Amino acid sequence: MKTTSSAICEAADRLAGFVGYHHKAHRHIVRFSEDSFGMDVADDSITPTCEFVWSPADNELMTLSRERLQLLLEQNIDDRLRITEPLRVYMRRLDLPEIVVERRVKA
Repeated sequence: MKTTSSAICEAADRLAGFVGYHHKAHRHIVRFSEDSFGMDVADDSITPTCEFVWSPADNELMTLSRERLQLLLEQNIDDRLRITEPLRVYMRRLDLPEIVVERRVKA
């Protein structure tokens, strides 16, 4: 079965959890409730994981960031984050450019 860019984008939109930047540790951390971060993570840095993996590109385009996906993979909680095979294929296929699409941030 072929993995399409559409399937990869859909898998990214199904990611669970929240990502926040921990200022003392100088790294992004994942939690599964917005309320569980603590004082070392500023509220304005807390983002749903399904939005965190997208980076602004030119105009209204966004890039599905392999760097940000790698941060999630390093957490070793793939099942809780809902990292599925289409995202794993995307991470393995470094011979292909990152996906760039027009999308709107979920409210």
